[in-house]
Amino acid sequence: MSAEADMVRWTREDLDAWPSRKRARTVNSLSGFKSATLVGSADPEGVHNLSVVSSVVHLGSSPAQMGMVLRPPGDDAHTYKNLLATGQCTFNHIGVDWIAKAHQCSARYPADVSEFEAVGLTPCGVEGTWEAPAVSEARVRMGLTLAEDMVLPNRCHFMVLDVQWVEVDGRAVAEDGYVDLGRAGTTAISGLDGYHDTTHMGRLSYAKVGKDVEVLTDVMSGWNDV
Repeated sequence: MSAEADMVRWTREDLDAWPSRKRARTVNSLSGFKSATLVGSADPEGVHNLSVVSSVVHLGSSPAQMGMVLRPPGDDAHTYKNLLATGQCTFNHIGVDWIAKAHQCSARYPADVSEFEAVGLTPCGVEGTWEAPAVSEARVRMGLTLAEDMVLPNRCHFMVLDVQWVEVDGRAVAEDGYVDLGRAGTTAISGLDGYHDTTHMGRLSYAKVGKDVEVLTDVMSGWNDV
């Protein structure tokens, strides 16, 4: 039996006809493995908030910028409101050892309840005027400031953010600057609720026409190009 015989096919009409929860589970799985991030923020009164976001993307390195998609803001859009009010947030990679605590942060807690206290995670800050809390348990975390708030056609918001500081487990940083997220214990998300550990398959050389791709199996040694 060919592999094609195992394929299923859905049209746009099929997807539109499904119950909303089934459609959300399926469509959210189709984009592939995604980053698993806890976004930390604080309201003007200093109440901490954590939310699970799987839409974080790299935008550029010079300057260092990240982006994320947030759902259309409603009454319980605490992350969005806090970010607009303070201009700050943190990105914290969810670790394989505490995915249940992180996932619980997606529950709809009231605005005056800190998810840190509710799920048992530990806030940490940085010196100076930085207000948005980071997650102490995260081995990759960074602080960002809001650069632009863009409304998308589906009324979701794409937030463009400037990276202001980064803290990474030093054991996960290769000689050429590469950060091995597996060594840092970072997990990945598929769909709305699937969490995955990762297995490293090696790093591949910069692709050039007429040159075979090299495989760097000792990923921490890095490429000799810096």
